Amino acid sequence: MDVWWTEPVTVLKGIGKKRAEAFERLEIHTLGDLLNYYPRTDSYIDFSHLKTIRELAVDGSQQIFRGELMNVTDRYSPRVRQYSVVLVRDDTGYAELYFFGAQRYYLRHLKPGMAVVVTGRVKPGRSAAKVVSEATITPQDEETDASSPGILPVYSLTESLTQQQLRTVVKQALALAAEKGLPETVPASLLQRYRFPDRLTALRNIHFPASAAAFREARRRLVYEELFLLQCGLMLNREHNYDGRSGVNHDRDGALVKQVLHNLPFQLTVAQKQAWQDISGDMEDVKPMNRLLQGDVGSGKTVLAALALAKAAENGYQGCIMAPTGILAQQHLETLTSFFRGTGVRIALLTSNTKPAERREILESLADGSLQILIGTHAVLQEDVQFRCLSLVVTDEQHRFGVNQRGRLAAKSDFAPDVLIMTATPIPRTLALTVYGDIETTVMRGRPPGRKHIETLCYTGDMRRKVYEGMVRQIRAGRQAYVVCASIEESEGLEGVRSVTEVYEELKRTVLHGIPCALLHGRMKPAEKDGIMEAFAAGSVKVLVTTTVVEVGVNVPNATLMIVENADRFGLAQLHQLRGRVGRGEHQSYCVLLTDNKDPDTLARLTVLHNSDDGFELAQKDLELRGAGQLFGLRQHGLPDLRLADILKDTDVLLKCRKDAQEALSKPDLRKELLAGTSNLFDSRFAGIFNS
Repeated sequence: MDVWWTEPVTVLKGIGKKRAEAFERLEIHTLGDLLNYYPRTDSYIDFSHLKTIRELAVDGSQQIFRGELMNVTDRYSPRVRQYSVVLVRDDTGYAELYFFGAQRYYLRHLKPGMAVVVTGRVKPGRSAAKVVSEATITPQDEETDASSPGILPVYSLTESLTQQQLRTVVKQALALAAEKGLPETVPASLLQRYRFPDRLTALRNIHFPASAAAFREARRRLVYEELFLLQCGLMLNREHNYDGRSGVNHDRDGALVKQVLHNLPFQLTVAQKQAWQDISGDMEDVKPMNRLLQGDVGSGKTVLAALALAKAAENGYQGCIMAPTGILAQQHLETLTSFFRGTGVRIALLTSNTKPAERREILESLADGSLQILIGTHAVLQEDVQFRCLSLVVTDEQHRFGVNQRGRLAAKSDFAPDVLIMTATPIPRTLALTVYGDIETTVMRGRPPGRKHIETLCYTGDMRRKVYEGMVRQIRAGRQAYVVCASIEESEGLEGVRSVTEVYEELKRTVLHGIPCALLHGRMKPAEKDGIMEAFAAGSVKVLVTTTVVEVGVNVPNATLMIVENADRFGLAQLHQLRGRVGRGEHQSYCVLLTDNKDPDTLARLTVLHNSDDGFELAQKDLELRGAGQLFGLRQHGLPDLRLADILKDTDVLLKCRKDAQEALSKPDLRKELLAGTSNLFDSRFAGIFNS
């Protein structure tokens, strides 16, 4: 079949070099990318449901109306900087449309007197006008006949592109698809089983629905396709990585496990005992363990890793624990050294900063088996790091590692090693199945003994000065503090957000004048970041002004205050993760959430953190509010973004797709048909996972 869909969008009429650059900012490079750039599914303009302004319900719901554009006014406020207000009227009233950031660019195409169609969420205004947020405004004279029935798509845009320009080129691409034909990526038997429309019909009705029913059928097929291709890709990927190695069945807990338990400065909690029962049982089975250990911040996951490493060592094997940062790996070394004192077990740390002579000694000891436990960062994935008898792989905060790195450590063993994945980010089971494949899940709830409750407070910006004066009092009392910001620089496109560089310079100049403080963010070199964290952990730096780079695994018991600037820009689960950086010592700790957003809904959302310290409860609320993509995005795993499917809402479809993918890959004729379809993969998002 002619692979016309790989042609650049510049082959279409109306797309020259300059306009192609605007499409590239939307990650649209080819005709296939264009057809797979779906409209916003809650924002179609249905001309049969247009309202007057008086008829608009002020309930925050998405609605559509028609009117005349009166004027566009640019305004300024300290909180959001510049924004624009568009005034629209009809015979029944007025509406004010609010536009922020990049949304404002396409207002340049609007002129007073234009007839426009508006979609957006309607709220009551302070005057007689109704207020429309998250608005999309479309000049009516761009349509062939605005009064005729029909449903038009509304796309997410970048500056300099209009809705009509995008609609026009999508229509051209659909015409080419009808002329030249499209490949089917779902086997014909599955299309028949579920009575799905063919791919061309589905694409037509997702972009320009013939009716509401046709749209629902198109979405049903394309959601299935996304999840089915994702599952097939993951299964083929696992097939590719599986080389027939058998697992290790470790003996029941022996003297070394008991000695580590004896060395612990506390008794295991009920949750920890249950988790160890799960892990120990897995390790005693010849089938390789593949377990996800979810534990709230400070729940004691490292203790479980230590016991698993002890079990591997007492059976004559080696274990390795991989952490995402050097500072976290160093903390694991200190913790495990304490837990294994007096046992004779050798433990070593390998990072990019390990000196050459020490590195050579570690590699030799791994190769001859005299080094039982290796702790490291990505440095352990290098080819010359070889184990004599690796039977256990532990990865901490696994979501910080990409999908293609996941099997590289396990591949360093003659066996199929047991794999234990630890995370403080609560993950729904369906999302865990998607990201990790076939996996068992253990959830540990509750804090270990001795961990204090963290007092969480939420203030608006007018209390900022008093909050920072309180921070200075904490420092003078001998404590340390974090100040966390949402962006590194002001120019990152986040309207009204105080950047970490801006906050650092301001604090250093004012309340922190003369107090040792440091700036930390993700664009610094690893050695520089580690040096700053070591200085903070040692107490020579009193205040760390940072981005969320501190979210994972920093243990500074003397830090008793966490201030989060623009807290409304973070999810609840992420704020809970950040909050877990304090409350690790003997002193009462505090987390202060600062926001310049006085919207009652925003303040109510942040207040949830004041009332709850259960990370799983907060994650569930986050999932309801923000969706799985925001909380635990797929792209960071090396997996394609899902444009229509929602892993939480489409759970039943996901489980159906898993079953169908297993069936398709297990039957030779279906497998052949599937692989033939994916060899000419129409949707480039999935090319990476099928070709990895």
